[in-house]
Amino acid sequence: MGDRDEEADPEGPGCCAILLTLVSYLLILCTLPFSLCMCIKVVQEYERAVIFRLGRLLQGGAKGPGIFFVVPCIDTYRKVDLRTVSFDVPPQEILSMDLVTVSVDAVVYYRVEDPVKAETEIEEISHSTRLLAATTLRNVLGTKSLADLLAERETIAQQMQSSLDEATDPWGVKVERVEIKDVRLPLQLQRAMAAEAEAAREARAKVIAAEGEHKASRALKQAADVMNESPSALQLRYLQTLSTISAEKNSTIIFPLPIDVLSHFLDK
Repeated sequence: MGDRDEEADPEGPGCCAILLTLVSYLLILCTLPFSLCMCIKVVQEYERAVIFRLGRLLQGGAKGPGIFFVVPCIDTYRKVDLRTVSFDVPPQEILSMDLVTVSVDAVVYYRVEDPVKAETEIEEISHSTRLLAATTLRNVLGTKSLADLLAERETIAQQMQSSLDEATDPWGVKVERVEIKDVRLPLQLQRAMAAEAEAAREARAKVIAAEGEHKASRALKQAADVMNESPSALQLRYLQTLSTISAEKNSTIIFPLPIDVLSHFLDK
């Protein structure tokens, strides 16, 4: 900043500036100690003061935190807040790479990293950062497909943060975090996706049911083979079935048929 000022005005301050400075110091000396009330200023831990003397940036950078001195009549100063600021990016209508219109909004967190640049390089940090965030959001999401917008929010947020941080670095602003809040799809597209998901679930349910039937049929075949090899196993299964039927509360009378009677027909 000092080199740029020297290039703009290589002769330095003129005679009028030097005379006004001397007069200001004489007034301070003549009005002591009352002039100290006008000279002593305080900034908080999270603030910095950027001082301009006769329109020129005072060498030494920003002052603070704590006490600093200004010279009345020739010094002006501005306080810069270094705390993190957050703002909502309004919903942006974006056309994705696969020609789907979606509405996306985000949250941006930033802070002033260089108070001198923040005061000398840009007029309104908040307004400019908001406009840049909205533009960056549209530019980044315009290169993504709908599937990427829904599945890669964290990657998109990091890419947007990197782009914003690079663009705001000459302003002395540090973009700390970007979060994608919501992705709103058109109503017709939501219905189509819901129908597709329902169809996929039904297809998966049918596949699972078919696999279960297949496994059950194989188990029944194995059980039939075991009973065929051992007639006593078939008789025990017959008795178990009778026990299960008799346990039910009904008025049906069951006359068990001995398994030996059926053995004659099984042999044939």
